[in-house]
Formats: sequence, C-alpha cells, structure tokens
Amino acid sequence: MPPLINYDAPASLKAFLDEHGLSMKKRFGQNFLINPTARRRLIDALSIEPEDEVWEIGPGLGAMTAELLERGASVKTFEIDAGFIRVLQDFFGGHPRFSLIPGDALKTWRTAGTGAYLLGNLPYTIAARLLGVLIEENRLFTRMVVTVQREVAQRMSALPGSKDYSSFSVLCASAYRVTPLMVLKGSSFYPVPHVDSQGVRLDLNKRSYPACFHKVVRRLFTSRRKTLKNNLRCFTDAPEDVLRQCSIASDRRAETLALEEFIALAEALDRRAFQ
Repeated sequence: MPPLINYDAPASLKAFLDEHGLSMKKRFGQNFLINPTARRRLIDALSIEPEDEVWEIGPGLGAMTAELLERGASVKTFEIDAGFIRVLQDFFGGHPRFSLIPGDALKTWRTAGTGAYLLGNLPYTIAARLLGVLIEENRLFTRMVVTVQREVAQRMSALPGSKDYSSFSVLCASAYRVTPLMVLKGSSFYPVPHVDSQGVRLDLNKRSYPACFHKVVRRLFTSRRKTLKNNLRCFTDAPEDVLRQCSIASDRRAETLALEEFIALAEALDRRAFQ
C-alpha cells in the first residue's frame, strides 16, 4: 500500500509535491481528480472483475491506481512525468499486478501489449487525439471510461445535425456505444481548471468497416461546407452514382449524415474500387 496521502485534499497534495520537489506541469495538462465520489463512480462504470487487465492513462500520484489494485485488477499505467513516475514506482512498484510504461501515451501505447479495459483522467492536451488514434488503428477495448473536457465529451456523443457533430463523433460511434456520465466542475480537480469536465463510458461495438471508411469520414468533414457530391469527387468520377446507390441526396453535407450513411458510402466506394 502507498504511504498515507490524502488524495482528496489540495493542501495535502501540494504539501506532498513540495516535499518531494515535484510540480504540476501545464504542458502535460495535469489536474488531479480530488473528488472521491467521482473517482469511485468512474471505476464502478468500468464494471471490472478481479484479474481484469486495465490500462490507466494519466494516473498522477495513483489515486485511482490504488482503487483499481484494491479491486483486484491488473493495472498498466502510462505516465509521462518523470517525477510522478518515481512516486508511482515507490508506491506500487512492488505490487505483482502493477506495471508502468513511462513516456507519452500517444507513442508508447503501441508497445503495451494486452488490456481489455481503459480508464483515464485524460489530459486535455491529448484526449481527443489519443482516443482517435486508438480507434483508427483498431486498438479497441471492451470498455473505456474516461474523463475529458466537457466540450470533447459533447463531441463524442453528438448527433447528426447538431453543432458539436464532427468526424470525431462518427469515429467514436463507429467503434463504441457512447454514454455520457457525470459532469465534473472545476472544484473536483486540483489545480482547478478553467473548464468543466465530464466522464464518458464507451462500450465496444463489434463490427467491421471498409478500409476506406476513416478516410471517407475525415475527407467529408475537412470540407464540411461543400456538398457531398463535390466532396466525393476526390474518391470517384461518378459521385452522383455513388450517392444514388446509397439513397443519399447529392446536396447534403457531412454534418447531416448518420453513421450508417457514412458506412454505406464507404462500402459503395469500396465496391467501385474493385470493379
């Protein structure tokens, strides 16, 4: 068990950081989740059993790491801050179900091996990029529970036609069933951020897509004010034929398409490529 440290009290955390010559680094987007009820609810939402393998991204000083280990999980943490890495190794390094991968999770995840679940109080600076990369490169989890900036959470669960709907919304929906959880005000964190956060649960949808699916989604949203007919010209010289096959009007735009319509377009383009 780690030394006594009050993960819920900013004064205690600051004293610990000062005592060990550590500091919060803005470039890493570090904010400790000091709300114990929120931490428990997030781990509860992960719905893990003893011996389940969990990746934890952004462990900080190990508040949720300790709870995951107590619940019997095998925990693989990803931490970029050299000072926090030393603390985590001191606290948990002797635990048989704990391992740590140092460095930038955007790069190191490829070397991490297995893990069925992911938990993360994700740094604001990498949250959307990390989730996007994991999905596009098919590193999928049975379930993920993450804390992200509320704006990112809204994009993750946005519906077609809404102001928050984007290629990221389609990407998340293509791999997971997205369920928004609690909103977390700045007071739930130390240091206090200037924006609200939100927990999100993502449950895996097992389905396959044409190889061009992600490319089609990205391209259609890159020039989102163009009609589908004009955007599809970079894929085919007969965009109206493709749209007709999918029963989609040629004057529609990307932000109006549902996931199934993106899939239909990708499948139609994929078939044409092999004709």
